[in-house]
Amino acid sequence: MTFAQAVTDRTRALQTRLCVGLDPRLAAYRDAAHLREHTLDVLEATAPYAACVKPQLAFYEALGLDGLRVLEEVCAAARTLGLPVLLDAKRGDIGSTAQAYAQGWLTGRHAGAALTVNPFLGFETLTPFVETARANGGAVFVLVKTSNPGQADLQGGGISERVADEITRLNAQEDAEYATVGAVVGATHPGDLAAFRARMPRALLLLPGLGAQGATAAQLAPAFDPGGTGALASASRGVQYASGLDIRASVDAARDFRNELNSVLS
Repeated sequence: MTFAQAVTDRTRALQTRLCVGLDPRLAAYRDAAHLREHTLDVLEATAPYAACVKPQLAFYEALGLDGLRVLEEVCAAARTLGLPVLLDAKRGDIGSTAQAYAQGWLTGRHAGAALTVNPFLGFETLTPFVETARANGGAVFVLVKTSNPGQADLQGGGISERVADEITRLNAQEDAEYATVGAVVGATHPGDLAAFRARMPRALLLLPGLGAQGATAAQLAPAFDPGGTGALASASRGVQYASGLDIRASVDAARDFRNELNSVLS
């Protein structure tokens, strides 16, 4: 089963469109062992409300080898829970370097089944990522219009639309409800969601920015297809640190986000 199929099946079975981000910040913990324990506890406790989990690689890299070991445990635990793993790394490079990134982060125990990628070195740099994802039943999520305010510096002027059109071209090669190449479209741009949904009809949309960045579930309905599939709303700090390190608060936040999304789409 591909990543896109697994996420869509989980959305339908559990009625959840929530992507739980795990971005562990060392300053919040006594030490790396405490970080590991809390992160794994949040993952297990919120899994029933999640369509997938999204570790942000930067926070694991910041811990060095200890962090990569934690990431490997997070990926293994998610797989045991039946939870698809989307690794947020925003990788992008040329030639053999892109191939090495694709091999490193789309295959192996420490890797996700899906990976966020950056297209701004040129569309040919997407090829190793897309080919590796297809060969392994994975997915890539290409940055189209990110959630940060400064995105307009480079993503305006029709650039985001050109990237979206390339995603549609790549997905036309596949026969699936949702294809290998997804798109990152910030939940903080609600006025653009309907246009991007129409422009990329077979792409899963990853919508970062729910919660801590200010986006609300009520704004996101245009990103979804009829039946409530086709998009994942991502919340990280708003779940993992909903109230300090309180696991119950994380569960409540995940459930509330899930329910709010369902209410909007009903």
